[in-house]
Amino acid sequence: MAAVNGGVSFWYAADGVPEPGPGLPGDRDVDVCVVGGGYTGLWSAYYLKKADPSLRIALLEQRFCGYGASGRNGGWLYNGFAGRGAFAKRYGQQRAAAMQRVMDDAVGEVVEVAAAEGIEADIVRGGVLEVARSKPQLERLRAFVEGERGYGEGRVELLSAKEAGERVDVAGALGGSWSPFGARIQPAKLVRGLARVVRDLGVEVYEGSAVTAILPGSAYRKPRAVTGSGTVTADHVLRATEGFTAGLRGERRTWLPMNSAMVATEPLPADFWAETGWQGREVLGDFAHAYMYAQRTADDRIALGGRGVPYRFGSRTDSDGSTQAETVGGLRAILNRFFPAAAQARIDHAWAGVLGVPRDWCATVELDRVTGLGWAGGYVGSGVTTTNLAGRTLRDLVLGRDTELTGLPWVGHTVRRWEPEPLRWLGVHAMYAAYHAADRQEAGGRVTTSPIARVADLVSGR
Repeated sequence: MAAVNGGVSFWYAADGVPEPGPGLPGDRDVDVCVVGGGYTGLWSAYYLKKADPSLRIALLEQRFCGYGASGRNGGWLYNGFAGRGAFAKRYGQQRAAAMQRVMDDAVGEVVEVAAAEGIEADIVRGGVLEVARSKPQLERLRAFVEGERGYGEGRVELLSAKEAGERVDVAGALGGSWSPFGARIQPAKLVRGLARVVRDLGVEVYEGSAVTAILPGSAYRKPRAVTGSGTVTADHVLRATEGFTAGLRGERRTWLPMNSAMVATEPLPADFWAETGWQGREVLGDFAHAYMYAQRTADDRIALGGRGVPYRFGSRTDSDGSTQAETVGGLRAILNRFFPAAAQARIDHAWAGVLGVPRDWCATVELDRVTGLGWAGGYVGSGVTTTNLAGRTLRDLVLGRDTELTGLPWVGHTVRRWEPEPLRWLGVHAMYAAYHAADRQEAGGRVTTSPIARVADLVSGR
């Protein structure tokens, strides 16, 4: 049986891709307009409506809720966020540590809200296991664990090769780290559940309603979100479009839509799991420069992802999640290296999606009170948990609250725009070619981090 390629993602395979709900029927005037029906938009609508049920909230989505990264990601509900090191350098270690603490807590927040709202998303809180399969990776892993002490003692454990193997037996692992701040989820189930909950709360959700422009407000006019079937005017318009932001008028160079791809195997037999372990359902990653990420699904498959073709010229995005045969082959090779016992396993599904990358690789959240426009995103692939924090932060900003969340360093963080084409395309492809070359060099026996990767880090601004 040939693998399904596309169809948005494997996460929709069981129940099918949903048909879009009713679209925007014409012009609307509300209190808050949310643009984007992924995690960021849904969490923002959820927390705003819970805080003030009287708010009139309209949410606009171009296809259906969960069409983008929220329905395609690797299912890592964990405490990483884009830009921590940069925030520490720019705003100080104390403020970066404060954000890390709320990110640690946000993992539990998502789990608790899902339980309270009856959202069944195959959540298992097994933590985050990352492994090193070469000496340079092990050097970086140890430095990472040491650095975590600056954000609180006892947050991450350094594991020997034996200890890492007792959790998940990854071939060639020289060591690992484990953090309790992580859980496995089924991404599409979480986003569908959130969409159901916000509708039940009274949020107006309009699907199949692509926004072409978000226009700022002024002293004489409120901000607006423009679609082909009407314009929504509101006191606040919140942009929650992440990897699809470049498709909005004037936003081509705001965040770069980076591609990430995944494969899912057939369900694997009991003897495979007995041999490799993975009984705790930890999410699994590594310390390569072009890193991988994986989970053991609820129906006992391995879902594994990484970078394929990293970027399409002109910030274009795909239409249905299909990915290149070359990318599928590369992910297959990673699967075989990590788990030789799965080398003959069938690949049932392959897919891809885009994530938003700011020029400095730092996530941001903001509300401009002059224009009435707000936004959150640029998660660089660490958005499953960060979106929840973004939603709560946007709630506080919209409601004018001065809270711990509104004082975090990513609020109001400014980022310069990406270079114009063809420099953008050339730079991103050169960067990932360098990272892949560095990984090959390190796998070939190099004992320290490749200088190719160090140069790529400097050039990219990571």
